[in-house]
Amino acid sequence: MAHARTTRSAGERTNLYEQITRRIIAELEAGRVPWVQPWDSSKASIGMPYNAVSDRRYSGINVLTLWDAIVSRGFASHAFLTFRQALALGGHVRRGERGVGVIYTRRFISKEERRRADNEGREPSGGIPFLKWFTVFSVDQCEGLPAHICEPPPPIPVGLFLPQAEALIEATGADFRIGGPSAYYSPRHDYVQVPRPDDFHDPVNWHRTAFHELSHWVGGAARLDRDQTGSFGSIAYGREELIAEMSGAFVCAALGITPTVRHADYLASWLEIIREDSRAILRAASAAS
Repeated sequence: MAHARTTRSAGERTNLYEQITRRIIAELEAGRVPWVQPWDSSKASIGMPYNAVSDRRYSGINVLTLWDAIVSRGFASHAFLTFRQALALGGHVRRGERGVGVIYTRRFISKEERRRADNEGREPSGGIPFLKWFTVFSVDQCEGLPAHICEPPPPIPVGLFLPQAEALIEATGADFRIGGPSAYYSPRHDYVQVPRPDDFHDPVNWHRTAFHELSHWVGGAARLDRDQTGSFGSIAYGREELIAEMSGAFVCAALGITPTVRHADYLASWLEIIREDSRAILRAASAAS
């Protein structure tokens, strides 16, 4: 039985598999499944990741790896390419962008087998399987690519943004980005990303999600400098989520917006925080205000 060769160690391959597995388990344990989100994240899972140059779909573990990147980083596109492919198209990967590792399976065919196959008019057989490691980037991470590679998304329907909400978001001066399957604030890059309002089951819920994430932005190091270093599931993380949840509710109430959903992804951690500290809810409400 032939053993697979690889340009990276077996430990690194195992680590890649474990990372994806742990990510999936963590999402399930956290209760974040598509049917309880206020927006339709199914677009991130139905579309298959593919190479922007060859149009070839990725397969196997690469599908899970790239799906994870699409969801966790908020990519709007399912198209990926290598650094050199971006250059060949006349564009480039933006400075500081982090790529995604994918694995490509190939076979080493000896010259003798290739000659025999050519003489016999058949495809080469046998060979030694090996893995190659590539780093790819979403087209969202690139600039200067041809229009047919990066087709702009359709315009957002008129009327989905309530004018008072749109005016407040603009007044903050935040780097506020719309698109992709995920809502989040990136402390490292200091921007907010929220899915399109027409991706929500009920577009009015977009506003509460937007203000929830903007609350995280307000708490960033350059502004209120709240502690946002807590890892997922920690007390510090739950405390910051509680502040953002209350802040989103306060802003919607002030603007006369009535969402139809409640954000309860972190209900258990909030209860733990409140039960352990009777003043926690007071501090959270003050920070949210």
